[in-house]
Amino acid sequence: MAIIGGIFDRTRRRDGEYIDLAEQVMEREEGEAMMHVKVAELQNYEDMREFTDYVYKGNILILDTAPISSDDLELERITNELKRVVNDIGGDIAGLGRNLLIITPTGIKIDRRKLRASF
Repeated sequence: MAIIGGIFDRTRRRDGEYIDLAEQVMEREEGEAMMHVKVAELQNYEDMREFTDYVYKGNILILDTAPISSDDLELERITNELKRVVNDIGGDIAGLGRNLLIITPTGIKIDRRKLRASF
């Protein structure tokens, strides 16, 4: 958040002055991010353990279910397991198109309303 403030803070620069975004990023404190977003591809039910552990650790998962999309029973089994996980941790789950799911950890809810530009 400090990076955004630094970029748009007019007290630090004059109008028309060039801003080096790489320099702004370098000013950020070194360290590990508190949360990550991972894109994963689900091949079978056995992959679920690793993916649910990722969400339990507080990260966001975008899960591609295309490889199993033809097996309705397996897809339903996996979806039910993911719903159980998000209920356990207070997260959320939503579909993004036909073959993508987004799974969020505790404290992060998905707003299902699409933003539309109002030009």
